[in-house]
Amino acid sequence: MNRIQIKKALLIAAALAATSSAAAAGKLEIFSWWSGDEAPALDALVKLYKQKNPGVTVDNATVSGGAGTNAKAVLKTRMLGGTPPDSFQVHAGQELIGTWVVANRMEDLSSLFKSEGWTKVFPQDVIALLSSKGGIWSVPVNVHRSNVMWYNPAKLKAWGVTPPKTWNEFLTTCAKLKAKGVAAPLVVGENWTQQHLWENVMIGTLGSQGWKDLWAGKLKFTDPKVVAGFTTFGKVMDCANKDASGLSWQQASDRIADGTSAFNVMGDWAAGYFTTTKKLAPNTGFGWTTAPGTSGTFVMLADSFGLPKGAKDRAEAINWLKLAGSKQGQDAFNPLKGSIAARTDSDLSKYNTYSKSAAADWKKNKIVGSMVHGAVAPESFTSAFGAIIDQFGASKNAQGAAAAAQQLADRSGIGK
Repeated sequence: MNRIQIKKALLIAAALAATSSAAAAGKLEIFSWWSGDEAPALDALVKLYKQKNPGVTVDNATVSGGAGTNAKAVLKTRMLGGTPPDSFQVHAGQELIGTWVVANRMEDLSSLFKSEGWTKVFPQDVIALLSSKGGIWSVPVNVHRSNVMWYNPAKLKAWGVTPPKTWNEFLTTCAKLKAKGVAAPLVVGENWTQQHLWENVMIGTLGSQGWKDLWAGKLKFTDPKVVAGFTTFGKVMDCANKDASGLSWQQASDRIADGTSAFNVMGDWAAGYFTTTKKLAPNTGFGWTTAPGTSGTFVMLADSFGLPKGAKDRAEAINWLKLAGSKQGQDAFNPLKGSIAARTDSDLSKYNTYSKSAAADWKKNKIVGSMVHGAVAPESFTSAFGAIIDQFGASKNAQGAAAAAQQLADRSGIGK
């Protein structure tokens, strides 16, 4: 090889090296509200992504705040401003479809579901939740259960009570505990946790089909059954702590762990908190049952990730979605999160006792979607419903709250 050939070969090699380096030095911005106690699960997924994509710099952007309220506000500014993150956390269902899908801001992921074989490993109920107008719009990384009531087994034994099976039984148990000096048998936190409780009282009142009918517009909020649910909710809230508005869901959960209160109705991210942060063992450090009146029903929500149109790092984002939907990714994330995998082929040996029980119920219970966590109601409803709960807390006017909720449902197009 002469000098000219050597020089040309070196130039080609240098160009190839530069191209390879540029390709490796990718970036990925993922946007979520998983901070603090929920961060370890996301960190595990990010770590796995970095192992599979060693040249990619990951910007793990989080905005803390109850149930994603603050993050959604920041996301709205970015989406409307034309600077979307590469992928963002969103509750599967109407929270995404009723906002960014109808606004034509998301890419259809149907081809990705087909190439990854996800239509065979995600339950059809979940795929239906993710779908609209012929497209599939996000990748579920988990399934959470909303209708769980948590308690401290040792304290219930000391107080001589058992977990109530109905809301009427709950009220009787509440009276017994107050007579024993328990000032707040039920602990709740800030507004969204009260909406979460309302949802479970209403499902326990209406049943799974009645709940579905409510969001299909077949049952009006002004129906006597729904008004009765509001009335029961008011009585249940009389059993709760008076400083609720100042507590996060974690602080409310702490009062179960330390035995200050008897019961807390919260999603099973609380299981992740009890085991990962508080280092408590299932069935001894904390116990659980379905929220009163909801036995045989699995109230679900799913955290998912989508692909915004105009994402700067689209290729890296697709690799992130592939990991989020993979068996390896879901089995790294969910044991730390307290949730179960959205996939049906999950390795349950990696999960604790609570998660195994949730997985068993997932396969046999009636499945309904959560309102407060974006599955069955559009953002236009959920973002305004909190004000109705606040007003009801002050007035305890069940008929007034039901009428206001129906007006909000009409404005939000529910049932149309």
